[in-house]
Amino acid sequence: MTEYEKAWRPEDITRLFVERSNAGDAEGVAALYEEDAVLAYPPGSQTVGREAIRALWEKVLANRPRFEPEEPLPTLVHEDIALTSTPPKDGAGARAQIVRRQPDGSWLRLIDQPEFAPPTR
Repeated sequence: MTEYEKAWRPEDITRLFVERSNAGDAEGVAALYEEDAVLAYPPGSQTVGREAIRALWEKVLANRPRFEPEEPLPTLVHEDIALTSTPPKDGAGARAQIVRRQPDGSWLRLIDQPEFAPPTR
């Protein structure tokens, strides 16, 4: 198994996601998630578990999409749980993740809502 850089702050996960995605590294992207994490993707469905998340990202990254870093909004931390979020550069909606501190002090995603749009009126 590959040894990956760990997220020592909740905000590091977004940077590591962009780096690994742009490198086409689905295993590295999946390593940012807890074993039983939930990813709300593809839209309208859920992908559950690190292995399923890896398989999903393998398919997505096969098309070689390019991700741009997004400036994180202030992180909310309570003990070993944190809420991270970023506004997409296109201004459409938001992204939010719940991350959890691991026993070694690093952080992993537990719940990931990579895109949602504001409600239409």
